[in-house]
Amino acid sequence: MILDAGLVLVLSFLGLLVIGAPIGICIVASSAITILLELPADIAIFTTAQKMASSLDSFTLLAVPFFIFSGVLMNNGGIALRLVNFAKLFSAKIPGSLAHTNIVGNMMFGAISGSAIAASTSIGGVMVPMSEKEGYSRPFSASANIASAPTGMLIPPTTSFILYALASGGTSISALFAGGLVAGCLWGAGCILVALIVAKYRNYTVKLDLRDNSIKTVIFQALPSLFLIAIIVGGIVFGIFTAVEASAIAVIYTIFLTVIVYRTINLRSFIVSLIKATETTGVIMFLLAASSAMSFAMSITGLPTAISSAILGFSDNPATVLLIITALLLIIGCFMDIGPAILIFTPILLPITSAIDIDPIHFGIIMVFNLCIGTITPPVGTGLFIGAGIAKEKVENLLIPLLPFYLVILSVLLLITFIPGITLFLPVMMGL
Repeated sequence: MILDAGLVLVLSFLGLLVIGAPIGICIVASSAITILLELPADIAIFTTAQKMASSLDSFTLLAVPFFIFSGVLMNNGGIALRLVNFAKLFSAKIPGSLAHTNIVGNMMFGAISGSAIAASTSIGGVMVPMSEKEGYSRPFSASANIASAPTGMLIPPTTSFILYALASGGTSISALFAGGLVAGCLWGAGCILVALIVAKYRNYTVKLDLRDNSIKTVIFQALPSLFLIAIIVGGIVFGIFTAVEASAIAVIYTIFLTVIVYRTINLRSFIVSLIKATETTGVIMFLLAASSAMSFAMSITGLPTAISSAILGFSDNPATVLLIITALLLIIGCFMDIGPAILIFTPILLPITSAIDIDPIHFGIIMVFNLCIGTITPPVGTGLFIGAGIAKEKVENLLIPLLPFYLVILSVLLLITFIPGITLFLPVMMGL
């Protein structure tokens, strides 16, 4: 019966996905069909609706719309160029400096906006054309931009860890943020290493053009934006305020920054940003509710227990189990957006890792890291296709230049997977 229910769930989900149904509809419809196998129609419909509604009854979820609104304001507020100029200060003397500027800029802007797409479009939109004018290969510049864009989904504040904390039943957001900071910086450092080797091999010249701005001016213009990261991350990690309070502070500070300090947001663009943030929040909340329906469908059919028994029956060696889960998450990330994937698969995989004594914070970082890779890999990776569009380059022309970046990112993944101390040392050091 479990196998039949699992097949119905998977096949109905894939069938709807293939015909082009929105991911949220695919999740709800396939879940409802599976629940109907176990419960009478009236009870199934009522229970599914109840589970979807109750999943949104969480105070912690208030952080999501606030962080999204803050990110949209930052994205529309002209922050990118200021961060690009600031990033140049760190990369001016390194071969391939413009590629490094792109990578560091993505790390900073991605952390502020919480979006890999926003970082790729805002920073890459500036740096890729600039790099091409200076003689850099366009596929190389585009690859550096694409490969480093997901770092902002690991470097806090990020909604991915908030969703994992909810799905896992209350894992510390502060600890996840601290560990994610280490993981995101390691990802970025790996991209910088690849860019450095390629730049030295191709003899890309060192460039520094601050558009006649003094170093002091560049720092002065960028610091208010960077201060947001310090306020949010520092406040949460050191227990000054909660994630929800931090998200509200982020909105207030961003409004102050873009409206009063930089004066890049007027009333019209503020309203446009508010509408966009509302739309994005609506999508995420619907996906959250839909994922709760799928979790309920799987729980009443016993599917998570069956999957857990199958994996642990194959091997109870922690390294082997982690390798299987890592491979599974990499495949999932290639076909599913990070939000739904976290919400659906955390309740399935977390009990397995708990059974082999894997720290839930460690697993959360591994999970988000894996799924972030999926955003820049075919066949569905939105980061890959958007980055290619920004560079006006065919995706197939970028796969070979991206290969060394993929290899280094996967190497970092294996390091943080099998050496927990790498990402857990900061949460432990801070008493989280």
